[in-house]
Amino acid sequence: MKSITVFFIAIFIANISIAQTIEVCSTCPVSTLKEAITQSKDFDTIIVEKGSYKEHAIVVDKPLTIIGKNYPVIDGEKKGEIITITADNVTVDGLFIINVGTSYTEDYAAIRVKNSKNFVIQNLVLEKLFFGIYIEKSRNGKVYHNKIIGDAVEEYNSGNGIQLWYSKNVEIEHNYVEHVRDGIYLEFSDDCLIKNNISTLNVRYGLHFMFSNDDTYQDNTFENNGAGVAVMFSKRIKMYNNLFKENWGTASYGMLLKEINDAEIIGNIFEDNTIGINIEGSNRINYRHNSFSNNGWAIKVKGACYANNFTENNFLYNSFDIAYNSNVNDNVFDKNYWSNYTGYDLDKNGIGDVPYRPVKLFSYIVNRTPETIILLRSMFIDIIDFSEKVSPVFTPDNLLDKNPQIKRITW
Repeated sequence: MKSITVFFIAIFIANISIAQTIEVCSTCPVSTLKEAITQSKDFDTIIVEKGSYKEHAIVVDKPLTIIGKNYPVIDGEKKGEIITITADNVTVDGLFIINVGTSYTEDYAAIRVKNSKNFVIQNLVLEKLFFGIYIEKSRNGKVYHNKIIGDAVEEYNSGNGIQLWYSKNVEIEHNYVEHVRDGIYLEFSDDCLIKNNISTLNVRYGLHFMFSNDDTYQDNTFENNGAGVAVMFSKRIKMYNNLFKENWGTASYGMLLKEINDAEIIGNIFEDNTIGINIEGSNRINYRHNSFSNNGWAIKVKGACYANNFTENNFLYNSFDIAYNSNVNDNVFDKNYWSNYTGYDLDKNGIGDVPYRPVKLFSYIVNRTPETIILLRSMFIDIIDFSEKVSPVFTPDNLLDKNPQIKRITW
């Protein structure tokens, strides 16, 4: 058995060692990428010289490395999908791909990876697209340093920047995505890493999860999107050190959590959003070392949320820190800093001597009657909030921080 394994390894190495390079240019013997792929053998390298190549429906059906020199343009002329990868061990690097076809029955992409393993998609510039990079039933791949710029205006006639569907163990790092429907979208995709990306000015979400488990997204920026980030129907998601900024609108938020369980939300910044985090039906989540500043609502809880822990977070100058639509609470708030806290610290141990109640009666009223928001700065509101603080009736009696921090927390 061992000799058979050694034999196949030797063949694999031999194939690589005799791999050749094919050059593509307008004056070369090979003048199109399609022709180069047809003539190539496994593990060859194709070098595409600077220029403009009007091609679409390019199928990469063998292990190849395709490298563009000085960003040659692959122009699909809006005729359909441009590049489809169906083989393992394919690298595409340094192309400028434009003019993807639009279809309401086919999800045409600038580049699609289909049933592939060990792929690398990097250093691409994609413009005038429907979908950008579409990863389908693939695994163990990398999507690095790509720039994706769409021209989406409405959801119904636009696609996503980077989409994963039924894929696993894919790394998405250092990409820039703007003006598409969802910047990055994952559906039924597990064990993926989304890191150091910028997703901005997108019609719907900067990042969107559906039915995807054990993924991590960290050190990303989600700014000025239609509705920030949505994480839905997923388990064990880790969300670390991301920036959620200026996601404004009547139905907007920095992050939406819906039916999320056993997750970690640590070290994130929520700044200038309509709602920092909108939570519904999500349980056993640890919120720690996050900063919520200048949001309309820092956290808005819409019921069926149990056994969550909010520890050592900063709540800074939000119109409402916490909004609750129930008078029952099963979550823990402890050792947070609240800029609206007016208690004292007589023993100078850095912890307020009086517990803090972050849920105001007015936030309860606004939840039920949004039009009352026009009374936000009135003295009447201060009076009813004070009365509820003294004797809670509508807000959860046990929703309080027993150890409010006197000084803003640093970590």
